[in-house]
Amino acid sequence: MLSPMIDMMFLLLIFFIVSTMYMSELRTIPVKLPVAAQTVTQSAVKFSVTIKDDGAYWLGDKVIGEAQLLHQARKEMQEDKDFAVVIRADENVPYKAVIHLLDEFKKAGISRVGLATDKEAKK
Repeated sequence: MLSPMIDMMFLLLIFFIVSTMYMSELRTIPVKLPVAAQTVTQSAVKFSVTIKDDGAYWLGDKVIGEAQLLHQARKEMQEDKDFAVVIRADENVPYKAVIHLLDEFKKAGISRVGLATDKEAKK
């Protein structure tokens, strides 16, 4: 009678592992990210900036101005020596806008910046 209980516990364990994997994905402002074949999944992103196709900056789930964004980034960089920024730019955002934001982060002394992409669909 112990065997069915062990099977049930195993199924519950698998269910929780799979559901936790889906919860760990970055779920913020919906944007259509560019597709890249060589992407690396980053599970712990503390400072994620989204640039929507209308040019608005979002920090987490709130709209933020460029000056406030840079101020918040500087503040968090002082608190965390391993501070890094991930930029999630819609694929329709002009390249110039992304480079401008990268340049502003560099001026603020932030050099650890990543660009978010979607994984390429396997054929």
